[in-house]
Amino acid sequence: MQTNQFSSRHNGLGESDIQDMLKSLNVNSLQELIKQIIPQNIQLQKELELPDAMTESEYLGHISALGNRNESFRSFIGMGYYTTHTPMVLVRNILENPSWYTSYTPYQAEISQGRLEALLNFQTIIADLTGLPIANCSLLDESTAAAEAARMMFELRSRAEILEGKNVLWIDAGLFPQHKVLIRSRMQFLNIQVLEGNLLSDSIPAQCFGAILQAPAANGDFSNYSELGKQLQAAGVRFTVIADILSLALFKEPGVCGADIAVGSTQRFGLPMYFGGPSAGYMACKDEYKRNLPGRIIGVSTDRLGKPALRMALQTREQHIKREKATSNICTAQALMAILSGMYGVFHGPDGIKEIAQSVFSKTFCLAKALKEAGYRLASDSFFDTLQIEDIDAASIRKAAEARRINLYYPSANQVRLSLDEQTDWEDLKALAEVFGLTNFRCQKSSPDAVISQKPGCGQPLRTSSYMQQTVFKAYHSETDLMRYIKTLEKRDISLTDSMIALGSCTMKLNAAATLNTLSNPNFANLHPLVPREQAAGYIQLIDELGKMLCTITGMKAISFQPNSGANGEYAGLLSIRHYQISKGEIHRNIALIPASAHGTNPASAALAGLNTVVVACDDLGNIRLDDLKAKIEMHSDHISCLMITYPSTHGVFESEVRQIVSMVHQAGAQVYMDGANMNAQVGYTSPGYIGADVCHLNLHKTFAMPHGGGGPGVGPICVAEHLVPFLPQDPALGNQGDGCYAVAGALFGSAGLLPITYAYLRMMGLSGLKDATAQAILNANYLSKALSPEFETLYTGTSGRVAHECIIDLRHFKKTYGVDATDVAKRLMDYGFHAPTLSFPVVETLMIEPTESESKAELDRFVFALKSILKECENLSGDNQNPLDNVLKMAPFTAQEVCSDAWEHSFSRQAAAYPAPWLQNNKYWPHVSRVDNGTGDRNLIPNCNEFFSC
Repeated sequence: MQTNQFSSRHNGLGESDIQDMLKSLNVNSLQELIKQIIPQNIQLQKELELPDAMTESEYLGHISALGNRNESFRSFIGMGYYTTHTPMVLVRNILENPSWYTSYTPYQAEISQGRLEALLNFQTIIADLTGLPIANCSLLDESTAAAEAARMMFELRSRAEILEGKNVLWIDAGLFPQHKVLIRSRMQFLNIQVLEGNLLSDSIPAQCFGAILQAPAANGDFSNYSELGKQLQAAGVRFTVIADILSLALFKEPGVCGADIAVGSTQRFGLPMYFGGPSAGYMACKDEYKRNLPGRIIGVSTDRLGKPALRMALQTREQHIKREKATSNICTAQALMAILSGMYGVFHGPDGIKEIAQSVFSKTFCLAKALKEAGYRLASDSFFDTLQIEDIDAASIRKAAEARRINLYYPSANQVRLSLDEQTDWEDLKALAEVFGLTNFRCQKSSPDAVISQKPGCGQPLRTSSYMQQTVFKAYHSETDLMRYIKTLEKRDISLTDSMIALGSCTMKLNAAATLNTLSNPNFANLHPLVPREQAAGYIQLIDELGKMLCTITGMKAISFQPNSGANGEYAGLLSIRHYQISKGEIHRNIALIPASAHGTNPASAALAGLNTVVVACDDLGNIRLDDLKAKIEMHSDHISCLMITYPSTHGVFESEVRQIVSMVHQAGAQVYMDGANMNAQVGYTSPGYIGADVCHLNLHKTFAMPHGGGGPGVGPICVAEHLVPFLPQDPALGNQGDGCYAVAGALFGSAGLLPITYAYLRMMGLSGLKDATAQAILNANYLSKALSPEFETLYTGTSGRVAHECIIDLRHFKKTYGVDATDVAKRLMDYGFHAPTLSFPVVETLMIEPTESESKAELDRFVFALKSILKECENLSGDNQNPLDNVLKMAPFTAQEVCSDAWEHSFSRQAAAYPAPWLQNNKYWPHVSRVDNGTGDRNLIPNCNEFFSC
């Protein structure tokens, strides 16, 4: 081991362990194993040209120098992005805490109660502020949330409306330009016509099913929209309001003003701008629409002992189950960012949030008054935080502003726009006044209530209802109390700080501390996405270098970082194909062939892109059946748009005929989309481009070491071959630039704040470290498959009898043989201190296991011991003294409260329940609740914390 090499710290196996594991597999070297597993005809013939590996200290110096190239102007650009303050208690205890950023999506509720409560807090804040009863626990960003709302309103049409052909979406001209682009992009292939107008004055268009208003509008106008809500309701038109979350602390909530749906972003609640993201989008709606709500909802149920327990309700992996009929393709959302925003609400409480909102509004009012007294004309006298000055020489104002290191927004040559925020102080106001020539600017620091009372009557009325009155928002306002509350929740979850999370298709690998350096570095965190490019020179250099490295790794020509999740990357890749085919006059190509072995979100993404899905069958070994593929190609002829293939497949094998599969699709005139979910098994040895794919997406939160964050944030860039380069997503801030223009996120580089993490990983790993990571991931999976046999059968193997970087363990006979199922095994693993592998996907009653390269042999052996021990427990169920309903499998998991209680009426011992493995004596994780009742939770959805308290 070379101790100064980053890769020797990231990759978990020592040389002696590698040799022992290879010996168990009857191979002599890692290279021999790789040659057996990766088909010879797709193995790269020359090494990738990547920069030499840096040491950790070298990298930290390098990234610091890049950060210093970014200029720290004070940005009042607004447009959905605002300077905010992240309390250090949240930075230190959540953002920089691996117990929070390395956890997985809370599908296993019993070991996720801390994150679930934090997300429930977020939902409650959103529901209270919007005045709507149901909220989800985050979407990707404000722009995609608006697009999701548009599709949701379309899907909510009644049978009569569908027969009538209502397909017109009416959007207000005051929407931010990036929202307009996203909405038009999403609607293009869904047979939805988008009409733009002035919703507050124009007549409702014919055939209109939904309307979207931004409040306040892009130019700052915050007119009363209550009458519009009544008119739309009377016309049977559903109404979505894009609401500034901070404004809702002062002004009438959308639910009271007739909105059916409210969407927006919580970036203003303590999240840095991060050059465009990640932030947490939100959506709230009326109760009757809850089963159409995209994304995830946290609800309250009970556990086996009757204790209140949280769980993800209704949408739990529903896109994997409903496939193309799912409400959305959302897989990764913005859980970590939602948790931070929710804790920002806990930290400030309702009074603190209101105080911030009052401060922003009163300062805006003060500056507006001074500008008008000086003779400037404003676009609107009704506003919250944004002022647009009309009939002005924007060029001269820009020169004066930049001389003072201030950024404003310039909609046209004679308009200037500025937005104030939480961090705006009186010195900022003075500097802004000087930009407009107000040398004698004075602002009386009157009370916010007195200022608000002067607000013109035509604007949005003030709020009269209370919000955030639950105990959790009143109890933790000292740092001591909040720190302890966060720690209380942290201890209820399993993360990588506890043990291996062996989730198939999710690649829960190490997120090294050095790679996360920029998350709280102001030179990267506080940059607005619309600053002049020269002010972001370090960021642009990093993005360019990262793009070149990823194109080299994938064998592709160009990349777009815009998709802010893996599933959004799938969608973006499909749009690039569709726009390319339209340019060739092939709009009739509307079918996506999707093998049964493909990644779970593929069908839902295809449906969003307006494609019909046709499933291609797999054989008993998990491989795509070439005869069925040939038949489907012949059956659908020139209507095929693409084949969506996951490689290696979700069945955990490298299909040996992949080149023939690609050739068959290309001969049909269609494109090959490769899902990058399993890129962890390709890097350095093969690539999508070398195999022949036309486009692929990458999950940077999987293969490239970005934290999963308990369900997000994620990044899903797409890499494309040369012919698709002109059809990559465009900058949404530029507005619609023609028929071929589309975007998939609100900012050009999507969640740019996360890109330095992958950049760090690649720069410190180097080619040798990356190849070792791929090889060790494959070795670990094959070692596990071998070590678990013969007790556990691996369902699918390749032609060599090996698996790729993951394997599927077959438990389909457990129900008949032992009276237990895969869920029982998954829950029992919690008592051994492990998160369950992927459960019943892609095959029902199986476990899909991916150990990753970051785990040691000792950890793998503990996992093998746990599964074999559970099998012995299953075998013991046939004994005379065993109760088929009351046993360690059916009762699992066990809480400390139950094990320590005076009443123990089980037929097995406390020791057997709680300490089934020797290592637990030194390090025991206790689930906070026992088995959660999923059915009760879905039938009695309680999606806010009014009925659930930790305190």
